[in-house]
Amino acid sequence: MANQAVGFAYHPSSPSVPDWLNKGDNAWQMTASTLVALQSMPGLVILYGSIVKKKWAVNSAFMALYAFAAVLICWVLLCYRMAFGDELLPFWGKGAPALGQKYLLGRANVPASTHRHKDGSVETGRNEPFYPMATLVYFQFTFAAITMILLAGSVLGRMNIKAWMAFVPLWLIFSYTVGAFSLWGGGFLYQWGVIDYSGGYVIHVSSGIAGLTAAYWVGPRVRGDRERFSPNNVLLMLAGAGLLWMGWSGFNGGAPYAANTSAPIAILNTNICAATSLLVWTILDVIYFEKPSVIGAIQGMMTGLVCITPGAGLVQSWAAIVMGILAGSIPWFTMMILHKKSTLLQKVDDTLGVFHTHAVAGLLGGALTGLFAEPVLCDLLLPVKGSRGAFYGGTGGMQFLKQLVGALFVIVWNLLSTSIILLLIRLVIPLRMPDNQLMIGDDAVHGEEAYALWGDGEKYDPAKHGSLFTEQIRPNQHHANNGAIGVTVQL
Repeated sequence: MANQAVGFAYHPSSPSVPDWLNKGDNAWQMTASTLVALQSMPGLVILYGSIVKKKWAVNSAFMALYAFAAVLICWVLLCYRMAFGDELLPFWGKGAPALGQKYLLGRANVPASTHRHKDGSVETGRNEPFYPMATLVYFQFTFAAITMILLAGSVLGRMNIKAWMAFVPLWLIFSYTVGAFSLWGGGFLYQWGVIDYSGGYVIHVSSGIAGLTAAYWVGPRVRGDRERFSPNNVLLMLAGAGLLWMGWSGFNGGAPYAANTSAPIAILNTNICAATSLLVWTILDVIYFEKPSVIGAIQGMMTGLVCITPGAGLVQSWAAIVMGILAGSIPWFTMMILHKKSTLLQKVDDTLGVFHTHAVAGLLGGALTGLFAEPVLCDLLLPVKGSRGAFYGGTGGMQFLKQLVGALFVIVWNLLSTSIILLLIRLVIPLRMPDNQLMIGDDAVHGEEAYALWGDGEKYDPAKHGSLFTEQIRPNQHHANNGAIGVTVQL
């Protein structure tokens, strides 16, 4: 019976097991999707809630939580097919719902991804993974969600929550989908051969540039918050960072759309680069500041993960170490040295330094992919055959140039689209919280606080609960010279 049950489970004629379905690919892709989703919810929710000042813990976590939910609904109603559907413009797909069972149960495909030679003949057929469209829709949602949440890191501690609620769907529609279609969905950069293996440009450069732009238009935090913004819970911050790091295996390991030989290469390279970058950042902190920093180690981890993302499955592991060394040093320099000397950067209050950890690291990773992309690994995945980095000669020099042009497009589009969206929202909703809310924080904005001082969310009231400290005086010891007075804490 057991053998019959196993045989039936893999029987191709079952209504839920069509001929094109590969159960291994489907299982891995859903697992990868879950890993990426965990990076945001609860990963970045925890990280944001703990890395900020105590008075902003609830608001910061809530911004991430709201974005995760709002992006999913917008994604299935309209945005998935704008990013991965039929071509409307060279940089945009035709928006439509992804909700009907006829669409979701069919075999996954990216209709605009067919790549042709200059003479019009097909070089690489359209991308058609061996699992249902529902799997691909959810996998790509998790990338859209984390991009939005990363962007939020630039405006924590002062953006009006109502303005944020309006900004999320608008930015998803008019900014994220453009980058995704252009580089992944079969748009003009995809067709030209720009490499963005798993989102170095689509996710990290876009969130870093859009975050810096949003920080400019929203305005700075209050002076006290900007001068001192210590994390309220370092250990919890490490827990959120750990979820982010471990979830990146799904982030880069799921990019090939299959449980193939490229996926484990990408996962190994991801972890190698992150570890190298963390160590380099920490060493620089010790050299320059004479002590290692937990926040610095997390920043180094982040820049390593971001830097490897554009080429995780396309570079050799020795190159991942080189990329990690540069990811741990160049963004460190821009954040710790250049930022403090730049008048322009000092004027923009980027709360978590998203510009440095994502835009700088993502641009660095894209450029290094243009140098180190290995020809054999490229032919396993890329639609343009013969692609290679400049390090391997041939057309590699042109590939490096393509990487720079692709980054420039993402930068310019995000500067313009983010600015226009925020200026339109500002006509209706103030982008920055009023000063009275900025001074108080979570209690004024949400009526909630992260850490209660007494009981079940109730603030401590000496008149109601009694004195916290009571003097215990022994009989006949009313004077100091008769004995010491003990102080007992009433727990």
